[in-house]
Amino acid sequence: MRARQLIAALLLLPVLAVGTAHAGPALLFDPEDGKVLYAEDPDSQWHPASLTKIMTAYLTFVALKEGKLTLETRIPTSLNATLVQPSKLGLPVGVEISVDVALQALIIKSANDVAIMLAEAVSGTDSAFVALMNATCRRLGMTRTTFVNPNGLPTQEQMTTARDLAKLSRAVVTEFPEYAHYWSKSEARIGKTLLTTHNGLLKSFEGADGMKTGFICDSGFNIVASATRDGKKLMAVVLGEQTGAERTMRAATLLEHGFQQMGWKQLFNTTTIDNMSMPPDAKGIMSMRQSVISWECGTGRRASTAQAARKARIKAARAKADGAKAAKSGTEKDAAVTNVAAPGVAASRAVAAKSEASAAPAKAATKPAAVSTSGALPLVIKPKPKASPAPAALAAPPPETATTSQPKTPQ
Repeated sequence: MRARQLIAALLLLPVLAVGTAHAGPALLFDPEDGKVLYAEDPDSQWHPASLTKIMTAYLTFVALKEGKLTLETRIPTSLNATLVQPSKLGLPVGVEISVDVALQALIIKSANDVAIMLAEAVSGTDSAFVALMNATCRRLGMTRTTFVNPNGLPTQEQMTTARDLAKLSRAVVTEFPEYAHYWSKSEARIGKTLLTTHNGLLKSFEGADGMKTGFICDSGFNIVASATRDGKKLMAVVLGEQTGAERTMRAATLLEHGFQQMGWKQLFNTTTIDNMSMPPDAKGIMSMRQSVISWECGTGRRASTAQAARKARIKAARAKADGAKAAKSGTEKDAAVTNVAAPGVAASRAVAAKSEASAAPAKAATKPAAVSTSGALPLVIKPKPKASPAPAALAAPPPETATTSQPKTPQ
């Protein structure tokens, strides 16, 4: 298993070094001490999309800790919650769910209406909750983050950075480890509805145990990902990928790189998400709308073209593999046919070998054999026989043988 992980890391390492032309900010860190293992544009501002819900969940955990709520507390669906865009549970006004169910819907389904319901349960109104979100940003040192809503639906003023998201995510996992199961669940059933995660790492990456994905056209595909191996947790923030698959791949690459670099290689690394200097060229907010590949963003044709090219490459690879397999099968078949169809040749070889063996003593008497001492086994070099050539039937040579729709709202 470790060998396969190392090979995968070596194959994917170029992504860390050069990335791709559209790659957005990225950050790999250890949540235990905040140590930074890799950083790329960590202070450039970006739309968080549904990564906003990490803050919504965090403040819900704080309310649970303070006794304002319990996991069994029933919270109602307000009119305000029903009016938001998908993705959402779509509950009618007045229907209640428990905080436990709401957290599952918030994190796994990325339900925008549930984010409003939790905000109203914690602070009374969503606007009061947003004020609490921004006050919490200041407390956690998230200096380049501004929240306008609790769900991440598109708005120009809602922005964050990879470093700020790292600070928030670290606070979640270190202050509230008892709620880790919400982040690691890949699916949950609410009534007759099955909720499934958009976090591909939870099903494909060894040790993956969180955390949250996000997508809107202006942000591209975002993720805060976490994984634990041998009792050690690492977290990666990836912002602005063109597709969900690229988001998963880049996060997996960062995490695998981190697990391979742990130990003595990080012994003298003192850079953390708190003391890392901010580069003077840290960028302001930008949009991925023209680069992201999504039908929802009006750029789905590129997705079809890329998918067609990918299928063509897979088809060509399979054809090559099938050709090699067919050639090998043909070789084995030809060899079998030769052995069956030419018994006379085998008999001729046997007669020739017997004839040569009987003539050997006479040859040895006429001239001594020369022996090579260059190898482990002596090589006998025999002089040319003076006997007449073998009959044509005996001298005949042996025959040759052929020798692998995007959601409309933040996820």
